[in-house]
Amino acid sequence: MTFQSKPRSGNPPPGALQPDAELMPIDTDTPVCPRELQYLTVIDQLLVRQKEEISLNGLNCENKNKYIVKNILGQNIYTAREDTGCCTRNCCGSCRPFDLKIKNNYGTEIIHLSRDLRCSFCCFPCCLQRLEVFAPPGQFIGAVVQKWSIFKPQFQIENESGDAVLKIEGPFCTFSFCGSVNFQVLSTDGIEVGKISKKWSGLLRETFTDVDHFGISFPLELDVKMKATLLGALFLIDYMYFETTWDEDCDFC
Repeated sequence: MTFQSKPRSGNPPPGALQPDAELMPIDTDTPVCPRELQYLTVIDQLLVRQKEEISLNGLNCENKNKYIVKNILGQNIYTAREDTGCCTRNCCGSCRPFDLKIKNNYGTEIIHLSRDLRCSFCCFPCCLQRLEVFAPPGQFIGAVVQKWSIFKPQFQIENESGDAVLKIEGPFCTFSFCGSVNFQVLSTDGIEVGKISKKWSGLLRETFTDVDHFGISFPLELDVKMKATLLGALFLIDYMYFETTWDEDCDFC
C-alpha cells in the first residue's frame, strides 16, 4: 500500500502563487526602444572612421562617403554609406543633399539619415541646415537643426515631437593643426553632457584627402533615439565643416 502526502492547508505547494502576492509593477515611463537600436542602450561612446578610396574617374570626381562605426573596443558595429548621384556630389560639394544608410554587421539598414539642400551661410537664417533621422527606416525619431549664430556653430537635437532635447555648440574656428576640434553636447540648461570630436589624422591625410576620424560621447542613460540622432549630427558636422572637394561650386548656398 502506498501513501501520498497531502499538503497542509496552511502551506501551498512549492511554486504556487501566493494569493496576496504583489506582481512587480511595469514602469510605464520607460521609453520604447526600437529593436534596431537596442545595442545603443549599453554604450556611451562611438568611434567613426571614414573609409579612404581612390577615385578611378579622375581627380575632380567626388566619391560617395563611406564610414565605419566602431565601439570603444574598436569592434565594427555599423557601416554608413552615402546615397547620392555623381552630379549632386560634384556640383553641390559639401552642402549637397544626401541620404545616408547605416547598416549593422548583417547588412540590414537600421538607421536612415536624410538631408535636404539648404543654405550653409548664417546670412540666411530662414533656410539653415536640417537633418532628419529615421529608425527603423521610414519611422521618424528625431532631427538635427542648425540654429542661427554668427560666431560659433550651434545645433539643436529634437525628438520626434519637435521638442528640444540637447544642444551642440562648436568652436569659433573649426580648423585645428595637430589637434582635435571639439563640439560640445549640452543639455537644454547648458551643462556639458557629451562631445563630438574631429580627430587629427596626420599632416598628409589632412592635407591631401577629406578622410576624417571622429569620436562621440553621450550619457549612457540617454534615450537611444537621441543617441542615434546625435550620431546623425556627427555626420552632418562632417559634411558641413570637414568635407572638402576639388570643385566647390555650391559656395553660394
